[in-house]
Amino acid sequence: QLQASGGGLVQAGGSLRLSCAASGRTSTSYDMGWFRQLPGEERESVAVTRWSNSTYYADSVAGRFTISRDNTKNTVYLQMNNLKPEDTAVYYCAARPVVANKYVYWGQGTQVTVSS
Repeated sequence: QLQASGGGLVQAGGSLRLSCAASGRTSTSYDMGWFRQLPGEERESVAVTRWSNSTYYADSVAGRFTISRDNTKNTVYLQMNNLKPEDTAVYYCAARPVVANKYVYWGQGTQVTVSS
């Protein structure tokens, strides 16, 4: 089970840190990702941290967002800096077992709103 938290309202240029706590399993055997979705749009990948510790970022957030994981706490973070109004969305965390070809476990989503 994944529990996402940390969303909120922030002004453009501000920062937020999202957290995703995994219960019932260790996060070391999973790729962990953050996704976001606007109403009526498809969910898009924002950042991924793989079990090998490599990371991936969408072009739109590279240089502003940082994904990290604390395996001792089974928690993944998304540090979001220099936020822009276009970052406004519901953010979801997800876990993909390394043997699977898709994300299987999803958190409940946390709203991020960036005002201009």
